[in-house]
Amino acid sequence: MSVSLEEIKQQLSAAAEESYRQFSSKIIPGASNILGVRLPYLRRLAKQLAKDDWAVFLAIADGSSHEMLLLQGLVIGLAPADLPTMLPHINAFIDQMTNWAVCDTFAGGLKIARREPQQMRAFIISCLHSAAAYRLRFGAVMLLDYYAEQQYLAENLALLEQVSYDDYYVKMAIAWAISIFFLKMPEAVWPFLINNRLDDFTHNKAIQKICESRRITPEQRRQLHQLKRR
Repeated sequence: MSVSLEEIKQQLSAAAEESYRQFSSKIIPGASNILGVRLPYLRRLAKQLAKDDWAVFLAIADGSSHEMLLLQGLVIGLAPADLPTMLPHINAFIDQMTNWAVCDTFAGGLKIARREPQQMRAFIISCLHSAAAYRLRFGAVMLLDYYAEQQYLAENLALLEQVSYDDYYVKMAIAWAISIFFLKMPEAVWPFLINNRLDDFTHNKAIQKICESRRITPEQRRQLHQLKRR
């Protein structure tokens, strides 16, 4: 590997912006030691680290900052290896998540789900049957990122409907996923919105997120408002 962990930390410190640190601190509860490094810089650094020696980096990386965690997740997503090789790293990384930003950035970068969709889906389903908040959120975000297709829809909705976990970030991820499914496949998702076993908060948030989109018609928005639970 061409750089040491200390050199990486120095690069992160040099790229940090105080104003961005303050902004991030307000919108990412649960994150510790935010430096204020923007995501495009982290993606460029992760690309280089994945190319140099991703396995060495992951072996020496620590959780000393929010950005270091983000960097680890991005490197996992960029590593040129198959799913059996990466799954232990994916599984271990999920256990380090303490906030929505690390979770969602990690999920968005796991392009291996496109290369090995069925194998990854089996792991996602196991996450959606867990009792850990960010494992559940990871599962929901992976569904909306990589499996928002007709062939998966019925199972996706059933998986999300069975999640029973009283956590804001879990409920919001489920609502977000359902809204994405609706925007892509409205006719297929209508029956689910009419009749589902979601808790009222998640159900209403899903409708709210759909209604915030410019992709629906005024009539659809009117009908959706009628489905909100009082």
